[in-house]
Amino acid sequence: MSTAVAESTSIENLIKAQAYGLGFDLVGITVLGPMQTAPEFEAWVVRGYAGDMDYLPRWAEKRRDSRLPFPGASHAIVVGMNYGGREPSGPIARYARGDDYHDVMTARLNALHWWLEAEVGRSISGKPYVDTGPILERELARRAGLGWFGKNTNLISPRIGSFFFIGALLVDLELDVDAPFESDRCGTCTRCLDACPTGAFVEPRVLDATRCISYLTIENKGAIPAELRTNLGELTYGCDVCQEVCPWNISFSRELSEEAFSARGMFAGRNAREISLDVLKMDDETYSTSFSGSPMKRAKRRGLSRNAAVVLGNVGNETDAAALEASRAHADPLIREHIDWALEKISSRNAPSAQ
Repeated sequence: MSTAVAESTSIENLIKAQAYGLGFDLVGITVLGPMQTAPEFEAWVVRGYAGDMDYLPRWAEKRRDSRLPFPGASHAIVVGMNYGGREPSGPIARYARGDDYHDVMTARLNALHWWLEAEVGRSISGKPYVDTGPILERELARRAGLGWFGKNTNLISPRIGSFFFIGALLVDLELDVDAPFESDRCGTCTRCLDACPTGAFVEPRVLDATRCISYLTIENKGAIPAELRTNLGELTYGCDVCQEVCPWNISFSRELSEEAFSARGMFAGRNAREISLDVLKMDDETYSTSFSGSPMKRAKRRGLSRNAAVVLGNVGNETDAAALEASRAHADPLIREHIDWALEKISSRNAPSAQ
């Protein structure tokens, strides 16, 4: 067998070919061990930039060493899956319009694991992680050669931009690793920092989550600060602004290729007012049915109703005020606070100008 043929049929190349065949758009391999960015992550939490995400400081020891979350694992097969950066902007962040990426990617990584066991002819200890454990996925991805840390804190691939999910299959299998991505290709560009609607970037690559629209509309369980509500504009769930302006996404982001991430009917082609009014009308049963298998369930009905009220305060009219009033009657205090704010905003917009 020639050297070229032997290299093309190595287990590492077969793994990558299988990963691409399963629908992943990026794949690389790295060794597990101490994580260089763990001290930065811990300092970020200490500075208060994680907000109410109290789960983040947990399992710090495991986060510092990627061999610890799944004992026995020595290597990671790190993948990226495109979720459609070419899709139009809208009130719902692109990643959340379809099925839950945790479920989709975990199933594919499990399939890769089973294939790998069949390929090597023995059981291999391993576990998939998709944003579900004390693992610094971005660092693993950078070490596996997938891309670099952008100034907006997203991992950016020179092939497909940053509109992709990261997952990793940790395995107890010795593998040749890929070269880490060492260069910073952001250069002097600051478009992402300048475009943030709430000024959430403290400095390049440092995000104050408590000002980030994605945090405020998803992870935040309390009130959205009054001084930031207008800045949300029409954004009902999440925010893509810092990615949309990135030159790497403008040039290299891809069309949506995974059907599971296609926008559900309640989002496709609908504007922020329509979606927000639908959310406010939902009862628990309608909410559960509408968002079954959706990543948007993370905000819960209460959080989505709060967000919808703020959006209607920003873009609603007198007709929407009537819908807000109707929802107010059975809303809890948190939602009622945001409805009252929205009603005041709509009223002030429609008030006759002073003579």
